[in-house]
Amino acid sequence: MLCGTVIAAYTISDKLAVSTFLIPPLLLDWSANLGRTCMLTPYAFRNWNSVKEQWKIHKLEILSVAILCPLAYILVLSAMVFSPVSYIAPAREISILIGTIMGAKFLAEKNIKLRLAGATAILCGLTALSIG
Repeated sequence: MLCGTVIAAYTISDKLAVSTFLIPPLLLDWSANLGRTCMLTPYAFRNWNSVKEQWKIHKLEILSVAILCPLAYILVLSAMVFSPVSYIAPAREISILIGTIMGAKFLAEKNIKLRLAGATAILCGLTALSIG
């Protein structure tokens, strides 16, 4: 319940920012990234050897996430400018379905049937919203 409450809060906050306060999605993403950079830089410097090691091992993955994650967020924010939040919020959480499948395939997570049932419920809810 707490997780759902937090998701609802930041989704409504994003909707207000882009549609009521007219903050451009690109600026909102840039500001959020600047904040994260300021908060994480001291940690990265304290663990610089680990950062270099991870860069060496996972350069492609790091670059992929650095491009795709902000792009996905900017697209969601752009959709929120002109679409009802009741459509965007469930679609935004479709990543849970993708994460469930990836967790089962790449990480051999347990209880896959229960996880897939939950992910299927999310997909059914999204479908129902789409149909009306």
